[in-house]
Amino acid sequence: MANLLDLIGRILISALFLISAYNKIFSIDGTMGWMQGFGVPGFLLYPTIAIEIILPIFIIIGYQARISAGLLAIFCILTAFIFHFDFTNQTQFILFLKNIGLAGGFLFIVANGTKEWSVDKEKKYVRL
Repeated sequence: MANLLDLIGRILISALFLISAYNKIFSIDGTMGWMQGFGVPGFLLYPTIAIEIILPIFIIIGYQARISAGLLAIFCILTAFIFHFDFTNQTQFILFLKNIGLAGGFLFIVANGTKEWSVDKEKKYVRL
């Protein structure tokens, strides 16, 4: 049961980023303009899309999940402070807290790793 819950948790925490990357791909101009409005160069959208696709997939399949989760935790904290730091706007405050909460979830993966249903699971050998 712990393996199933671990996998479901990894899928749920990663799904947001996969959906976000999909939306960015189909509204590149609008997203670039939005980023530039915060002083972030628009060309950084392309590595952002790559990060939002590759790292969540790694977390879901359990390949280098601790490293991927650590990078996504940093990504969440940076995006919270860059794009959602307007605490006078209730929506931005909620989005700030969402990103901080996601970073906390990723730090759990960094601390605990994944269970047995992962590519990087440690194989247990029995000596005969």
